[in-house]
Amino acid sequence: MKKIEAIIRKSKFSEVRDALHKVEVNFFSYWDVTGIGNEKEGHVYRGISYSTSDIQRRYLSIVVNDDFVEPTIKAITSAAATDKVGDGKIFVSPIEEAIRVRTGERGGETLN
Repeated sequence: MKKIEAIIRKSKFSEVRDALHKVEVNFFSYWDVTGIGNEKEGHVYRGISYSTSDIQRRYLSIVVNDDFVEPTIKAITSAAATDKVGDGKIFVSPIEEAIRVRTGERGGETLN
């Protein structure tokens, strides 16, 4: 099992969610987060310049069986990419154990 953590643009969340559903990743958690990244451009709205040093993003946390890792990554990258700085990052980490709270069941079957 692997944990996939993705930080994406908030504006791309619906597309990423739909792409994940298409590859049968139907459960994940997400949060709205603020971070500091490599974007250096300021935005101007009605003549007022706004700093983009604090960047609003969406953070996704997904745990999948090993055979779902590549389809999950491809779904996120294809749906989240704009080919501009600030599209986000994906991190993959090993998961040692998963336990279903209701039944006490252990292992990869808990993800179904």
